Amino acid sequence: MQASSKRRVAALALGAVGVVYGDIGTSPLYTLKEVFGPHGVPASHDNVLGALSLVFWSLILVVSVKYLLFIMRADNKGEGGIMALMALAQRSARDLPRLRLAIAVLGIFGAALFYGDGVITPAMSVLSAVEGLKVAAPHLEHYVVPITVGVILALCWVQKRGTERIGAVFGPVCAVWFVSIAALGVLGIARHPTVLYALLPTYGVEFFTHNHAEAFFALGAVVLAVTGTEALYADMGHFGKGPIRLAWFNFVLPALVLNYFGQGALILHDPGAIANPFYHLVPRALLYPMIALATAAAVIASQAVISGAFSMTREAMQLGYVPRMQVMHTSHEMSGQVFVPWINRALLVLIVLAVVGFRSSDNLGSAYGIAVTGTMVITTLLALIVARRQWGWSVPAVIVVGMGLLTVDLGFFSANIIKIESGGWFPLALGLVVFLLMTTWRRGRELVVREIQQGGLAIAPFIVNMTEHPPVRVAGTAVFLTGNANTVPHALLHNLKHNKVLHERNVLLTVETLETPLAEADEQIEWTALDGGFGRLRLRFGFAEDPDVPARLAQAGRGGIAFDMMDTTFFVSRESVVAGTRRRGMALWREKLFVMMARNAMPATAFFQIPGNRLIELGAQVEI
Repeated sequence: MQASSKRRVAALALGAVGVVYGDIGTSPLYTLKEVFGPHGVPASHDNVLGALSLVFWSLILVVSVKYLLFIMRADNKGEGGIMALMALAQRSARDLPRLRLAIAVLGIFGAALFYGDGVITPAMSVLSAVEGLKVAAPHLEHYVVPITVGVILALCWVQKRGTERIGAVFGPVCAVWFVSIAALGVLGIARHPTVLYALLPTYGVEFFTHNHAEAFFALGAVVLAVTGTEALYADMGHFGKGPIRLAWFNFVLPALVLNYFGQGALILHDPGAIANPFYHLVPRALLYPMIALATAAAVIASQAVISGAFSMTREAMQLGYVPRMQVMHTSHEMSGQVFVPWINRALLVLIVLAVVGFRSSDNLGSAYGIAVTGTMVITTLLALIVARRQWGWSVPAVIVVGMGLLTVDLGFFSANIIKIESGGWFPLALGLVVFLLMTTWRRGRELVVREIQQGGLAIAPFIVNMTEHPPVRVAGTAVFLTGNANTVPHALLHNLKHNKVLHERNVLLTVETLETPLAEADEQIEWTALDGGFGRLRLRFGFAEDPDVPARLAQAGRGGIAFDMMDTTFFVSRESVVAGTRRRGMALWREKLFVMMARNAMPATAFFQIPGNRLIELGAQVEI
């Protein structure tokens, strides 16, 4: 590897330390506190070693084995996240319509749950960090919520600067954080070195045999140690597999293990420290600097899920599951680094509501876990489909791996189900709302396309008619955007009806989104010449690409299909969707919801980056 390449990997690994591992990195702030808190298990010697053993092996099995070694193999040409995985699984099941439908439902619901986690994680992380004030100065407790809200506002404000720039700042800060928590862990272990026996899995097994039902409930807190794994997978397109794995195995994992075991040693030495073992591990003189560093690290933790939400939204948009919205690129080198202003604003409002509503990390602890463990289960199922259908794994291999991974995932998910009444309903409700919006948009678009196709004229007899009864021809090229190139676009009919002219060259343009992140060179452009000065052009984009139609037309020019943009006019039919008709579609309230979403969606012309001075829009009413 060349020196410049090594420096690039090292820089990305440092950025990954800040952006990708922020969430997992701040889990020591609250995990053991929840395990042994008011609703947890007693802090006996065996329970402490058992809980530490569960935390350690959860990090190994869930993060190291499942995500970094197995799930990250299921990259969709470098892109990660549940939407990319869903597209990969659907592509591997093209010949099985029912399986494709099941994959779509699983993927959409998993994505919806991820958004719920994107709200809870920043609220939980920042609140836990700021709550160190209650340890340092109890009289400052009433400032915790206002400070947390201020930090969240600042975090969302800097998002527009981009993941790479944020990572360049956050990476060194988070590196200091991991070094600091590792050093604190070493100090704690030095007090009670026997805590290292918890590295043996037998202590985790004994934890269940001694505590029975209470041990199962404790799993709902242990899972806090591995939250952030879905964001890790979603951020794969931002940094790449190599830097993410390098940062974990060489830096993040050792620091986390040392700190958890240091906290465990402190609890064994002083059971009263269970009120907040992380901050009680910090020497008194360093408490305020550590609170400041923890707050910065918590901001970084929030960045992991927020940047993951941006990436997933862009993918969902291209795949047709969410309305078109503005997407801003923040890096010239990594195409996956994007900023979605609308999602940023929505997350800001919901995170602030969660902070103000729950007011403490103990209360949020009850809401934390359901969304992320539900997404973990769905990710495993989709990855197993890919392993069987695309990687060619044998059925016994899929069953063995699946049973091992699902045993862990379902164990964590079941332990969190009991939290629904005490706060777990919040991320679940958010996930269900997002699921409803995504499925409504998808179904609504299908109904619109169906109505347009049913009312369209076949293109072949239309061209024959134009040849036999030619209208007035004008110079130039007319490009008509259409979802079905086999029928006559409404915009073409309207132009012919009202202006009574036809251009010398008429192109029926269809833009298609593939189930891969990037379109290969040989599939980007497909041109079919038709009679009478007509032609059919298909432009294909990957779901991680920006559908820049003018740029792709320039590529078509280099391929022999010349387009002079100053002599080309784009005609687009803007559909005005009408709900409440007697046509068989969706429930009336869902149709009205779709109409509202369609009216607020970004115009297709802006989404396809068509210049306004070369554009003519013609209206068309569509009933669903």
